[in-house]
Amino acid sequence: MPYFLQMALNNAWANATLYTAFQDLAPGAFSAPRPGFFPSLAETMNHIYEVDLYYIDALEEGGQGLAVYNRQPISDHAVLGQMQVEADMRFARFCQQLSEDDLSRRVRTARPHDPDVTERIDALILHLVQHQIHHRGQAHVQLQEAGVMPPQLDEFHLEDDRAPTARAYFP
Repeated sequence: MPYFLQMALNNAWANATLYTAFQDLAPGAFSAPRPGFFPSLAETMNHIYEVDLYYIDALEEGGQGLAVYNRQPISDHAVLGQMQVEADMRFARFCQQLSEDDLSRRVRTARPHDPDVTERIDALILHLVQHQIHHRGQAHVQLQEAGVMPPQLDEFHLEDDRAPTARAYFP
């Protein structure tokens, strides 16, 4: 299952790269109003983190379900960034342990309208990664609007500018 692990590692690298760029923000800029689906970088990145917790819990069959959303948003990008690293590593460890049989197995994804919805593991992984990409793109624009040059986030796999964490999979 190397492709799922590669996607999880790419996801972790892109998040870490984006959080590194947040270090260049002026004080208060992380929580300042910005155009976008979520009205600030803080709200965008908290959303990414919360949804990650939700789907990682479902994948691990942790049983927390919607309760993962019962948390206070984090307004310090360094603190939230560390929490995101921990979630990203949980996701990567999960993907590293996948077997072929796991991919079609269904896990519970409690929804507000139905607590017993189930989804295939492979579909959940693909959705989690796509969700991250979607909202990181929004954060990318918000970062630029805050006056910080957004980092390149799509060079993980290619030889020309390969991320260090990808080198083990593409020597």
